[in-house]
Amino acid sequence: MERRDEYISRENQYSIGIDLETDQHYVSIPVSAQFFDYEEFYQVTDEQYAHFLADRDSALAFVQECRRQEHDDLLTEKPGPNRGTAI
Repeated sequence: MERRDEYISRENQYSIGIDLETDQHYVSIPVSAQFFDYEEFYQVTDEQYAHFLADRDSALAFVQECRRQEHDDLLTEKPGPNRGTAI
């Protein structure tokens, strides 16, 4: 997949971007598993995407919910049995 981050928060460790192949917007967070690190991508609507870019506090609130696994239904790829822990 080819993705482009439109906003990256190094301080809060998340990004907001677009999947260039599907034109779907996402919010991603880093995750650490036992033997590797990876990113989880959560699909968001066009409206959420625009809102999160304009209002970083609401984006951070959403990210914190993702870290608590409250939006697993929005994951673009479902985690396997060795799911990591959000960083």
